[in-house]
Amino acid sequence: MPASAPIISPSVLSADFAHLGRDVELINDSDADWIHCDIMDGRFVPNISFGLPVLQAIKRYARKPLDVHLMIVEPEKYLEDFRKAGADLLTVQYEACTHLNRTLHAIRELGMRPGIAINPATPVELLRDSLADADLILLMSVNPGFGGQSFIANTWNRLQRLRALRDELSPDTLIEIDGGVNDQNAAGLLAHGADALVAGNFVFKAADPRAAIASLKTHTR
Repeated sequence: MPASAPIISPSVLSADFAHLGRDVELINDSDADWIHCDIMDGRFVPNISFGLPVLQAIKRYARKPLDVHLMIVEPEKYLEDFRKAGADLLTVQYEACTHLNRTLHAIRELGMRPGIAINPATPVELLRDSLADADLILLMSVNPGFGGQSFIANTWNRLQRLRALRDELSPDTLIEIDGGVNDQNAAGLLAHGADALVAGNFVFKAADPRAAIASLKTHTR
């Protein structure tokens, strides 16, 4: 079963890209567990973030696992590229994968931990036949594409349903939440079944980012 202490994965999408090495070092020296990297292609989502060269640069500084979320079309074409760039966990969007189970197995065969992300309007029940093939389910609590969005209230209901499905089919699969996470909703998310929390603006817009990370880490499931 997942551990009682939450996994905290600060999102570098909200970091200062002019000082990215500094901000990665900040995460290294904090209570965070992973480093979350959002890859956007301007097609699956209406935004472009960064790609392989920036991920490689992050990897050079990182002393914690890279939690990479691909918000791109045809992710299966780039799995080995992301492994070489340094991804430790590689999450693909349910909505972008025609052959999801094949993609998840390919990720694992390359030595990474596979994850599935689902958008706010995608029913969690569609994961029934894929959940056991993933180490991680990333439940988006905002519509993907931009940082700084407000938490979608229906996430509470979706999280409860996903937790029940996870507990039934694959108890060791982690549930991660991304979008609008802060110290006001972290305890509730963990109580409803989340194991890992992604936080961007809450961390990097804080006066003391390390303290912001620590405030999330102190919550228990």
